[in-house]
Amino acid sequence: MKFLCQVWFDTAEIATLTEEEGRRLTQESVDNDNRLRDSGHLIVANALREPETARTVRVRKSEATVTDGPFAEIKEHLGGFVLIEAKDMDEATRIAATFPVARYGEIEVRAAYDIRFPDE
Repeated sequence: MKFLCQVWFDTAEIATLTEEEGRRLTQESVDNDNRLRDSGHLIVANALREPETARTVRVRKSEATVTDGPFAEIKEHLGGFVLIEAKDMDEATRIAATFPVARYGEIEVRAAYDIRFPDE
């Protein structure tokens, strides 16, 4: 079963990391990703650029609008995601607890499912 682990950072806390602390956190994350890949649990892991680099797309009445941002003051931001394979939510949450970035925010774990109709 697949689980999406969303990595939410406390924006103020993650901004206080020194360059050396950031590099150490990145290396610990790469090492943990490699361990999870070797065990067959990791499907994909990606970090996300800062929220101010995002664009938001909305389609209303067949018209797409695109806005830059968000630029609002935010306390937390989505910093990355990890798609894992686990036998159940308990195993998925145990795996998420191994993410080094969990020390600087939180990991939201959700079961993923296929959106195809059941008889297709």
